[in-house]
Amino acid sequence: MVRLTAIDWWIVGGFFLLSLAIGLYSSRQAGKSAASFFLSKRDMPWWLLGISMVATTFSADTPNLVTDIVRKNGIAGNWVWWAFLLTGMLTVFVYSRLWRRTGFLTDLEFYEARYSGTSARFLRTFRAFYLGVIFNVLVMATVCLAGIKIGNVLLGMSPIQTVIIASTVTVLYAFLGGLKGIILTDFFQFILAMVGTIWAAYFIVNMPEIGGLAALFEHPNVSGKLDLIPSMDNKQDYYLLFLIPLSVQWWASYYPGAEPGGGGYVAQRMLAAKNESHALSATLLFNMAHYALRPWPWILIALASLVMFPDLAAIKQNLGHVEHGIIDDDLAYSAMLTYLPSGLLGIVVASLIAAFMSTISSHLNWGASYISNDLYKTLYKPAASEKELVLVGRLATIVLMIAAMVVSLFLQNALEAFGIILLIGAGTGLIFILRWFWWRINAYSEISAMLASFVIALYLQKGYDGDMTSTDKLLVNVALTTIIWIVVTFLTPPTEAATLTQFYKRIRPYSLGWKAAIGEHDRVGESTSLGMQLLAMLLGSMMVYALLFAIGYWLFGFYPKLYLASAVAIVSAFLLKLIWNRLD
Repeated sequence: MVRLTAIDWWIVGGFFLLSLAIGLYSSRQAGKSAASFFLSKRDMPWWLLGISMVATTFSADTPNLVTDIVRKNGIAGNWVWWAFLLTGMLTVFVYSRLWRRTGFLTDLEFYEARYSGTSARFLRTFRAFYLGVIFNVLVMATVCLAGIKIGNVLLGMSPIQTVIIASTVTVLYAFLGGLKGIILTDFFQFILAMVGTIWAAYFIVNMPEIGGLAALFEHPNVSGKLDLIPSMDNKQDYYLLFLIPLSVQWWASYYPGAEPGGGGYVAQRMLAAKNESHALSATLLFNMAHYALRPWPWILIALASLVMFPDLAAIKQNLGHVEHGIIDDDLAYSAMLTYLPSGLLGIVVASLIAAFMSTISSHLNWGASYISNDLYKTLYKPAASEKELVLVGRLATIVLMIAAMVVSLFLQNALEAFGIILLIGAGTGLIFILRWFWWRINAYSEISAMLASFVIALYLQKGYDGDMTSTDKLLVNVALTTIIWIVVTFLTPPTEAATLTQFYKRIRPYSLGWKAAIGEHDRVGESTSLGMQLLAMLLGSMMVYALLFAIGYWLFGFYPKLYLASAVAIVSAFLLKLIWNRLD
């Protein structure tokens, strides 16, 4: 167990005080209206919003996840989440403007703007309760669980001590400052997190036991883990880790922070942007930093852990004070941090706390917005005042945090229940993408997709005893769910014509999928063709993937591949710049 010195505690304490100060600074404006508390008056600049998105997705458990992936499947195993860059770029160039154009307070207002009747109201309130309460609490509980593990490994703190200390500060500035306080805090938290992670990676790689980058990459435990794309010689890994994520998973699965068509706290940030251009730029910055820049320090520490702890027995020996039942490859990241010196250890611990707080605070404000706007106001008190909605949001912030803390204490090692809940969204991604562009999709389409995906996932996880990989189960779920919701779409009545016309005029989506529902006199021209937007998505994806590869090849010293990846990144960026003005 690592013992923090006085300087480490001063760093951690100073970070807590800074977070609280930002919350107090933002509290006055946040309490004026629901739009101020949940969207910061819709006046946030793109660079703050983009960094806030990156900080939110830098959860306390993210380095552990990357370490687990690298140790088990090598660097190429990260394609299970790198593939979601395609979803992100689709959101950047197609959906960011559409979301900002809606003017919604929460993204769930989409349902009653796009669909009609009682089915639309049911869909909105059900999704508000499921996403804002059940799903949100489970996500925060897993983040708290990661915090518990880190607190136990690095500080020797009990689970209750860890969640109470970290959560109290988080709730205070989220309660006081609303989204503006969270976004401003995210900015400093992200800087701290990146400085701490990069510095820690530099120190660990240059430890005498590791011997620098060249020695690390030549080590027999590491040399076979360096492929950035799985080798086609291993057909199973190529299929499971690369082909399926890139061809199916990115558009078919619901993944927090990379929802098909945008949604959740990413949509909240887009709705808080100054205008459509700022919404686009913010999501582009987020995807570039999230996929290309941030993973490499984690990857280097994960590779170094293979030298220091080649197997679980070595990790258990190092973490003798930790309950052996919770030790897996993911804890190799925390085990490596035990070698850091005073001062640097304080910065890294503060950075992990920052990662915890940025994720939790965003989920608190996002979930509270659903409870206040989509449950309390919609179902109970439509005439609620602005200050009343803010009060409900603040109270919901406290309740959600308490619920997440309690659930995290019961999760222990197994997260099977959470995995099943997460599978509810498998197979629904396509409907989130198409509902903006095809008028025939209705509320029953989404309801049937949710139900079908849940029932099929539950059966495949609990009832089916055949020999199927998780990837095969995903493909079966996607195929069956898609067939079911398309059939239901044509068997149920369409959305009312007046609702469709109003939505179309307000959003101005690509008109091809709306011609059968909108008369010639109601059609409006799009500012940018869908083809141009999809081309920008392709170029943006190529640019970020090439940048990701270029950084890797630079670290590896593979200079011919570095020059090629850099050239692809530069050419893609140049071509993207040529069409940027049209998109803007």
